[in-house]
Amino acid sequence: DRFRMFRSCEWEVLERSLNILQASDFYWGPLSVGEAHAKLQREPVGTYLVRDSSQGNCLFSLSVRMPTGPVSLRISFQEGYFRLKNWFSDCVVQLLELVVAGTRNNPLHFDEMGGTPLV
Repeated sequence: DRFRMFRSCEWEVLERSLNILQASDFYWGPLSVGEAHAKLQREPVGTYLVRDSSQGNCLFSLSVRMPTGPVSLRISFQEGYFRLKNWFSDCVVQLLELVVAGTRNNPLHFDEMGGTPLV
């Protein structure tokens, strides 16, 4: 009830993506940022998880274990597409696959990470 209304085509995209996410082993659902960071603190650099965002304007967050510690990035949903920086897809899992493949050769930089590149 904290999210905006979705058009039927958006709802279909969201529902399909959520079903795929729930079948993955990296989706944790309603996990707080503190809980996500605590879980990732014990993991190797590069380990990530997807969780429900605590922000009302975002559906999901990507939490990643960086060399400096865990960070969380919001995955936005606009016009039927999930977006993270310059990548977008109509499926969160496919979006993450694009990001993983793309950052191997071209690391991402986010303000939230204090200049540390995401690989």
